[in-house]
Formats: sequence, C-alpha cells, structure tokens
Amino acid sequence: MAKLSTQLKTLTDLAISNLIQSCTQSQSLTSLQALHAQILKTHFSSQTFILNRLIDSYSKCGSLEHARKLFDAIPQRNTFSWNAVISAFTRAGNLEEARQLFLAMPDPDQCSWSSMVSGFAQHARFEEALDFFESMHGDDFYMNSYSLSSALSASAGLMDLSAGVQIHGLVSKLSLACDVFMGSALVDMYSKCRCPFDAQRVFEEMPEKNVVSWNSLITCYEQNGPVSEALVLFVSMMECGNEPDEKTFASVVSACATLAAIREGTQLHARTIKFDKFRNDLVLSNALVDMYAKCSRIREAKMVFDRMQVRCIVSETSILSGYARSAMVKDARSMLSGMMEKNIIAWNALIAGYTQSGEDEEALRMFLQLKRQSIGPTHYTFGNVLNACANLADLQLGLQAHGHVLKHGFRFGDGLERDIFVGNSLVDMYLKNGSTDEAVKVFESMIQRDRVSWNAMIVGYAQNGCGVEALNIFKRMLSSEEKPDNVTMIGVLSGCSHAGLVDEGRQYFKSMTGDYGLVPSRDHYACMVDLLGRAGHLEEVERFIKEMPIEPDSIIWSSFLASCRTHGNVKMGEWAAERLFKTDFENSGSYVLLSNMYAERGRWEDVLKLRRMMKQKGVVKQPGCSWIEIERKVHVFMVKDKRHPKRKEIYRILKILKMQMERFGIEEEFLIGEC
Repeated sequence: MAKLSTQLKTLTDLAISNLIQSCTQSQSLTSLQALHAQILKTHFSSQTFILNRLIDSYSKCGSLEHARKLFDAIPQRNTFSWNAVISAFTRAGNLEEARQLFLAMPDPDQCSWSSMVSGFAQHARFEEALDFFESMHGDDFYMNSYSLSSALSASAGLMDLSAGVQIHGLVSKLSLACDVFMGSALVDMYSKCRCPFDAQRVFEEMPEKNVVSWNSLITCYEQNGPVSEALVLFVSMMECGNEPDEKTFASVVSACATLAAIREGTQLHARTIKFDKFRNDLVLSNALVDMYAKCSRIREAKMVFDRMQVRCIVSETSILSGYARSAMVKDARSMLSGMMEKNIIAWNALIAGYTQSGEDEEALRMFLQLKRQSIGPTHYTFGNVLNACANLADLQLGLQAHGHVLKHGFRFGDGLERDIFVGNSLVDMYLKNGSTDEAVKVFESMIQRDRVSWNAMIVGYAQNGCGVEALNIFKRMLSSEEKPDNVTMIGVLSGCSHAGLVDEGRQYFKSMTGDYGLVPSRDHYACMVDLLGRAGHLEEVERFIKEMPIEPDSIIWSSFLASCRTHGNVKMGEWAAERLFKTDFENSGSYVLLSNMYAERGRWEDVLKLRRMMKQKGVVKQPGCSWIEIERKVHVFMVKDKRHPKRKEIYRILKILKMQMERFGIEEEFLIGEC
C-alpha cells in the first residue's frame, strides 16, 4: 500500500482520473475505496477535480452515502461538484434529496437543470420534469437535445399534446429536428399522444432514420391505428435496407394479431426463426403466442409457448386467453390453476371464456373466486359478469352485481370514477331482464354516453314492447348529435313495429340511406316485413320482398308467414311457406304455422298432407318448454310433462283457466297437457 501511495504521488491528475474511471467501469466499490484511501495520503486529496471524479464514481458504483459524504467534505466546491452529486441522486431516483441540493446550489448551470429535467422524467415524475424544463427555459438557458428529449418524454408520459407541440416548436427553432435522436423522440411523443399522422409527418421530414425511429412509428400505428399501416411501414423499412430488431418484429407481430392476419404473422415467425438472436427474446415470443391465440391457432400458440426457455405472466396470460377464446375453457382453467401469479387479465380472460361458451353460471362462480382472493375487478370483469347475468335473465344476480360495481367505485355521477363501458353493461343487463325502470335510472345517471349507450336503450325498449319510448330515446340521441348506426335503426324499426307506427317506420327506413348514409341489411328488411305484416299490409309486404336487393332468408319468410296467419290470408301464407320450405325445410315452426292456418279454415286434408310431408322429410316438431322462477327455485315444464310434484294442482288450475277463456270467447291453441 505504501508503495502504491508513493507511485500515486508521481502521477498526474489525469492519470489519477483514469484510475478512478477504471474502478467505475469495473463497478468495483472495494477497489474504489482502496484507491480513495491512497489518494487521501497524497496532495490530490484536496484537488476539487479529483474529488468530483470520486463523487461521480461512488454514485455509479452504487454508494450514494460515500458520494454525499465526500461532497460535504470538499473544501472548495465548484459547479462540477454540485452537478456530480445532483446527477448521482437523480440517477438513483432519490429525487427529493436532488431537489434540495439543486435549490441550495449557488449558481445552477445548463447541466444542473438538464439533470433535474431528465431525472424526474426518467422516474415518471412527468409534471415536475416539465416544471423544471419551463423554469430552465424561462431563465434563458440553452436547450440541448438531452433536455429537450427528456421534456418530450415527460409530455409523452402525460399524453400532454399541447406541451409536446410547444417543445417541438423549440426543437425547430434550434434546428435540431434533423437530428435522428431528436426526430425519434418527437415521433415517440406524437405516438404516445395518439397522433399517428403527426408522427408520420415528423418521420418523413427526418433526413436520416435509424431502427429506433422506424420502431417508434411502427409501434405508433400498431397501438393507435390504422394498424395495417404498421405492416406497410415494415415493408418500407426492409426496402430501405434497415435491419429490423426484436422490437420491430414484436410490434409487427402484434399488428398481425390485431388484424387476425395469420398469413403475414406466420411469415414473420418464419423470418425470426432464421436469426438465433431472436429465438429466445421474451417480448417477441409473447407477441407470437398472442398472435396465434388471437388468430384461433391455439396449437401453434402452444408450440411457441412450450419452446420458450423463459416465460412470464404475459406468456401464461396470452395462452390462457387463447384457450378461452377458442372455447377450451377447461384448458384455460387448468392454466390459471397452475399459474404462480394470477393477474386480473388472466381472470378476465377465463370469465369471458365461460360467458362466450354459454357457461354463465360458471362465469359467476369464477367471479366469486376472484373476489375471495382479494383481486380488484376491472371494468372488463364487470362487463362479462353483467353479460352473464343478462344471459341468465336473473334480475336478483344482476342487482347483486350492480352492488359490487358501486362498491368498487364504478359510479356514474360526480366525484368517483366513471366508466361508460360498465354503465352500458348495466343498462343492457336491466333491459334484458325486463327491468326498464332500473335501466333508465342507470342511463340517466351516466354523465357521458356513447353510441352503445343510446343503442342499448333503443333496442332494449323495443325488445320489451315499449315502441314509443324507443322512438323518444332515438329523438334524444339525434339531439345529442350522436350519429345512428345499423344497430340503432334495427331498434327504431322494431319500436315502430311494436307501436304500430307504420308511416313512421316507412319514413325511418328511407332516412337510413337519405339522411344517415347507412345501407340497409337483411335485419332491417326483416324489421320492415314484420312492421308491415303486423299492420296487415300484406300486399305491400309481397311487393317489398320482391323488390329487395338481397335474397330473403328464413327469418323474413317466417315473419311474413306469421303475419299471413294473423290476418287469415291463406293464399299469401302458402306462397311464403313454399319459399320457407326451400330455405329452411328442417324448421318445424313453418309447417305448424301453415297447418294451423289450414285447420282454422277446416282444410283437414291439407293438414294431413303437411304432416305426411314432415314425416317424409324427417322434420320433427320440437317440444315446447317453459320455466318459471318461484322463491329462487326454477321450475321447468316440457310438453306433456307429468313429473312435477304438484302436477295435479297445476292441471286443475289450467282446466279452470281454459273454461274461463272459452266463456269469454278467447280462441287459443291451449291444450291441457301441452303447456
């Protein structure tokens, strides 16, 4: 040690600085402390330049405590001393101590301000970073690419487009826009502020582009749309001779997942396999699993997943979502059970899988398990839970789910978190359960509404036979300047049908193309057939069907046949039935409708002919089924059902009802034993 101390005395300050730098590069705190101990025995122990280098080295070796003690002990501090210790604390994320040091600094310079801006931006303290940047600009300090890029990063983090545009103006004034580093930061800022076309404009003005700038714009389109542009950009990148990296491939594969572009996704996968450096990249592998899963290629997704040397919760959640989306809910549940860490995305995927597979009760059971594990549900969780309650037509469960929504703060008034998606799900659930009053309460309490909100009310009212109310909501929708779509007009036309508003229905149907630029679909034509048929305008229906630009389907013919029966027009009923038998010969309903029409006219021979035809074609009349819930117990009844424990009492009441109906001249096909 004594020999080393003697040798140090003969060295220059630059040589000592290089020794300190070698300790920094090796990240050896022990070596740095040993070197510092020897420096203290030499005349360098009082040199501010050497002490500043030691402060910087201590911070980079992870010892803020030694850096601060050394700073406090410097006999003559200069600006570099302050900057070294401030930079050390900002780099380590100890921002409050950095702020105190900065405020105590006698004369901050450009480097001091830049350290504060970048330090706060890097640790997601974006508002404070912009405050420092504004003060720096106000004090007329020169803005370099380092401080400007940090400010752009803060603007992107806050999605503050206004601040980002102002910083862009400064960049242009300083002629830094041509710098590839600065240009990439601008593209990233516009991307995160969801302005893809502004990002594209900046990108096109860049004289030089690197892989970072290409990746920023590709990711921008992948996340903000139009997603297809991400694929177009990738092709352009390749044509320009820029070599893509793992981030490029991950973004483009994610774009393929969104577009369900399996052919392009498979080609990209094949390309990545050719490069060893991409094979084990975690982010890219996750993107490939997600892409195959979203394209319903669960076997390929599983192959990629099984070959991954390292997996994370994203990998497991992607494959679980693929199972759920492919209705493989057992595999999805098994995957969830084996996950060490179960996040809300995985739970949501499984609950959604059960709902989409029609296993609504199981979806609700999974929700209860989620609650027991104290995992906080999201708006997507409640959307699926409320959808399950709607499918089960269980108002009590729906009310309980609404209680959970309120408990978790998804309210629709002032003061707490608002979520339009959950509000829409609640409106839909109440309407599907026939509780229009509760649906109206939720709808009216929503501060913000979108087209889905209006459509839910309009269609829901129509489905519940409240045609006038549906049209009133539609008028309010137009007053709010929300444009109707095809779903809206189905609800409007259905509402007109239920309310018997024929003239209004005709007018609304014409307004689809004339006023709203919508092309009527088969469903809209079916609504018009139902509207005119219910009102008895059968000849108009016949002309309407013949003039339709699309081929009528079984729904349209069934609707017309039902109207013919209601109004006793056997001739048109035969015409409708004849075409219905061709499009849907296995549907027993059409045979029964025509048979009933014949029976009402006493044409028993035709009834027998229809029955023979059904037998020859193998058409079997589906047995009727009904159910009712009494005191939380569901009672199911099939045709000629004799299994219910209270069947004698039920049939006795049915007999009394039949007698009363006959007394009042009500003619219905109401046969005891067939209800």
